[in-house]
Amino acid sequence: MTLRTTTRDAAETHALGQRLGALLRPGDVVVLDGDLGTGKTVMAKGIAVALGVTDPVVSPTFTVVREYDAPTPFVHVDVYRLDHLQELHDLGFDDLVGGDAVTVVEWGERVSAVLPSDRLRVLLEPGADDDERVVSVDAAGTTWGDRRDALGAALGPAPGPAPGPASGAAGGG
Repeated sequence: MTLRTTTRDAAETHALGQRLGALLRPGDVVVLDGDLGTGKTVMAKGIAVALGVTDPVVSPTFTVVREYDAPTPFVHVDVYRLDHLQELHDLGFDDLVGGDAVTVVEWGERVSAVLPSDRLRVLLEPGADDDERVVSVDAAGTTWGDRRDALGAALGPAPGPAPGPASGAAGGG
C-alpha cells in the first residue's frame, strides 16, 4: 500500500520527517529516494530530530556514513557516489543495519538488494510549485503491520494552524 501526501516547503518536509521519525523503532531502515534537491536530507534531518539527535545533521554524500548518538541512535547513509555494492559492504554497512539504531539510506533503491525486506521507503518528487514535494511512502514487511494506521495519520495534515505561503527550498540531498 502506498500512502501519499504533499509538502509545500522545506519546513513541511522537515515536519513530516519528524512525524515519521516518531514512529520509528530501533532496527528500522528508511529508504529516501528522489532526484537531487527534492528534500531527502531535509527529511532525514526531521527524522533525526524525532529520534533525539541534537548534533547538526549534514548530508553524508562524501563520507557515505554518519552515525549520531541519541536515545535512539541514528545512522545516516548516502549511497549516491557508490559505484558498486561491495563498497557498501567494505564500509561495514551490514554491521550498521538493525540493532539499536535507525538507519536512513538516501538513494537507497540503488542498493535495495542488500537492504532488509522490512523497511519504509519514502519517495520525494517535485510538485506543482518549485518548493512543493509529493511524498509517497511504502511500508514493507511484518514490522510495519501494526504501525500502518499510525503511518497514515503521520502523513495526514500537520496539527496546528495552517502555515502561511510557501517559502524557501524543499531542497537538500
